[in-house]
Amino acid sequence: MQSASTTLYQLPSLRGKFQTLLSKAQLFPVRSFFCRPRTRPSVSGSGMRSVIALSGSSSSSYAVDDGFVTLIEYVGKRGINVEDGLVVLLDHIQYACKRIATLVASPFNSSLGKQEGIGAASGSDRDAPKPLDIVSNEIILSSLQKSGKVAVMASEENDAPIWISDDGPYVVVTDPLDGSRNIDASIPTGTIFGIYKRLEELDDLPTEEKAMLNSLQSGSRLVAAGYVLYSSATILCTTFGSGTQTFTLDHSTGDFILTNPSIEIPRRGQIYSVNDARYFDWPEGLRRYIDTIRQGKGKYPKKYSARYICSLVADLHRTLMYGGVAMNPRDHLRLVYEANPLSFIVEQAGGRGSDGKNRILSLQPVKLHQRLPLFLGSLEDMEELESYDDVQQRVNPGYEV
Repeated sequence: MQSASTTLYQLPSLRGKFQTLLSKAQLFPVRSFFCRPRTRPSVSGSGMRSVIALSGSSSSSYAVDDGFVTLIEYVGKRGINVEDGLVVLLDHIQYACKRIATLVASPFNSSLGKQEGIGAASGSDRDAPKPLDIVSNEIILSSLQKSGKVAVMASEENDAPIWISDDGPYVVVTDPLDGSRNIDASIPTGTIFGIYKRLEELDDLPTEEKAMLNSLQSGSRLVAAGYVLYSSATILCTTFGSGTQTFTLDHSTGDFILTNPSIEIPRRGQIYSVNDARYFDWPEGLRRYIDTIRQGKGKYPKKYSARYICSLVADLHRTLMYGGVAMNPRDHLRLVYEANPLSFIVEQAGGRGSDGKNRILSLQPVKLHQRLPLFLGSLEDMEELESYDDVQQRVNPGYEV
């Protein structure tokens, strides 16, 4: 939460480590290192062609057409042609995510990946912000401030939304580093973000009030959303309301390269992703559903397999690729920062996001850190799951939220 950032500097044991990590990040000057001249293999098969990148931007322009499409080229005037302001904002978001990718992979993050007495403003110690969460949050906030396109940022790491600019046309909600508590084990992590238009009709309200109301927009009003998966590859998955795309970071140039222009989640998969250790705490409907599909007695006559990473972005990415359903049946995941952006992505890929009863994007947030059950996946799998009715786990016996 926001107060934890100050707490970092007040802890003598962490002050030096925090400053060291930030200084070590200077060893990886993303803009200059990622944008130096490189050669790429030609798609036409004519061998290696020199591609000269123009420095000074986090996205490169090229002297020749090498057959690759970068994120900024894709959303620009020769691509899907989104608004100019959104292009600028996306360029700053992708730059922030490149910095986070560098930090996550750095040997200098090991001490900052751990929780060392930093108290959470709400929730359990299990979900208390870790120093690396705070660093990632500051990186994203800095990039949004520099973009000149954002009115307010709402983050999982802050108690309240942060008002940035009166004339910024966009609102950004984000989970800066999902799955960070597993980072010491090199388990994949991710960044989640959603983008809304600023509600101009609220401009005359007091700053705190309009910041909150802008951040509590329904997911149906999203204009863009995305997640970045930090794993064996760094993958950016986005939607702008007309399909879902993935881009993979080319470390030789620093560009996110279009690798799948239209993800279509299979209508049915053969994988379910959930923490099976909580089986006896689940409601009867969810237990019956899981028992049925893993015995091959459901609407799909094959036995399902379980795959669970305990990293939301990673579990969802696999589900998008192979189909099936990823879920957390407890009131645990946040509607504003996680459920809405990810449901938008899944729906644009042909799937469904639900709380077990209702479409996620139809829900109106009432609290900034509102939690709920979340089920994401293939359309037919989701329809079968919801037919069992009682799939939401409303109690958490024996363990904390």
